[in-house]
Amino acid sequence: MSEVLVLVDHVDGAVRKPTYELLAIAQRIGEPSAVFIGGADKAAAVAEAVKGYGAEKVYVVDDTEIKGYLVAPKAEVLQQIAEKTSPAAILIPSSAEGKEIAGRLAIKLSSGLITDAVDVQVEGGDIVTTQSVFAGNFTVAAKVVKGTPIIAVKPNAAAPVEGAGAGTVEEFAAAISDAAKTAQIVASQPRQATGRPELTEAAIVVSGGRGTGGDFTAVEALADALGAAVGASRAAVDSGWKPHTFQVGQTGKTVSPQLYVANGISGAIQHRAGMQTSKTIVAVNKDEEAPIFELVDFGVVGDLHAVLPAVTAEIEKRKG
Repeated sequence: MSEVLVLVDHVDGAVRKPTYELLAIAQRIGEPSAVFIGGADKAAAVAEAVKGYGAEKVYVVDDTEIKGYLVAPKAEVLQQIAEKTSPAAILIPSSAEGKEIAGRLAIKLSSGLITDAVDVQVEGGDIVTTQSVFAGNFTVAAKVVKGTPIIAVKPNAAAPVEGAGAGTVEEFAAAISDAAKTAQIVASQPRQATGRPELTEAAIVVSGGRGTGGDFTAVEALADALGAAVGASRAAVDSGWKPHTFQVGQTGKTVSPQLYVANGISGAIQHRAGMQTSKTIVAVNKDEEAPIFELVDFGVVGDLHAVLPAVTAEIEKRKG
């Protein structure tokens, strides 16, 4: 059975949920092999973590010489591992960084690339992906027909599957070119913690738009009751009510949670492009003619400032 390389998404050795989702997808295709690029002192913990989700092999690449650079060295690492192992596919998280790594890797391997996949299956021996394209207007099935399939997969595209893999650790020494070291990180600032999940990874997202009037109190209270991330429409971001990092839409972040709750959002195509692959969509809006209602599974016509506190109170009551 051919290996399937999975790039480990982590923060200083703490493995993030999309990695486990990719390992679940890898098991459909072949034998999952995780690729960890990070500190050597974190390798044992990472290997143990991914082993619990089916990783048969863990390639450990010490990033001491490359951690101060942008994505180019990571693409070269994956290229060299791929040339050694001839994998059935390479799976990468479809984040901003992940997509750039995938694009560079596709050029290096002369292979086809699929980004923002929301599902990956094996059909008749072919690896077939599902994508939402053209601002979410079409859902397409696609497959790579040249080289090694390189697939960037959106978070929440699969449920993590626990199951012990061999987790055999193999240290890999990559030779990084000087050309890959031309863009260097000179300063960084840690993101302020909110206690809420990362927007693109959250299983539940509660968003607010123009209808909030700038008051996100009810939106945030519902999000906290549900353990959800908070999002915002472009109108809310353009009005200065929330930073751009909260924006869901074509020019913001694309999310695909199990549950998406849109509050005071009209549902313009720009916003719909960023959330319409969500599994279940609920909208609260005073305007019963709002375009968002064409998309939803459940709709509530009403004032979000009255509806959301009532919903939050009921959730807290049931939790108690």
